[in-house]
Amino acid sequence: MMDPFDALRVLSEHRTDQVVVPTMVALRVWSALSKRPELDLPLVGCMGKASSLGLGLALARPDRQVWVIDGDGSLLMNLGTLVTIGNLAPPNLIHFVYNNSVYETTGGQPVPGAGRVDFVGLARAAGYTAAFRFDDIETLSHRLREVISLPGPTLVDLHVGQATKLGPLPPARRTAEALRTVKAALAGG
Repeated sequence: MMDPFDALRVLSEHRTDQVVVPTMVALRVWSALSKRPELDLPLVGCMGKASSLGLGLALARPDRQVWVIDGDGSLLMNLGTLVTIGNLAPPNLIHFVYNNSVYETTGGQPVPGAGRVDFVGLARAAGYTAAFRFDDIETLSHRLREVISLPGPTLVDLHVGQATKLGPLPPARRTAEALRTVKAALAGG
């Protein structure tokens, strides 16, 4: 299992001009790490919808890679999106699952099927082009460049601990404000 901050730090180190759609606890960690906040579209209070928004962005902007940083509980609330993504097959979509086995934002309750849900298997069955699972930071660091260079859609299951142990994190920007910022950034380049 990886430290959640370290796992997202590896993503941040590999990020160039991708639009990133983080949600739930992952968005708070990502907000502390992101070097390109003008290309971040944090989904505050939208559990279950990050993958849908990321899909829309990927279809609207095929020239730009889109990263969704979803939570395991969030994805479980909208599993149908896996089939929709697999069917539409945007090659520029990378779907990261921040898998800590709990609804951390709402108090740490276990997600249904904690430790048993196979997101990699679900993604493959739904039609994703590629799917990977990472449990250790060294392997993630070594393989991420290759993973994000593959045509998608790609799912990356990140097995992480709880972020609450990291102490207070800065609040993320509101979604409406972020949407205006991302739109302006994409219009400029």
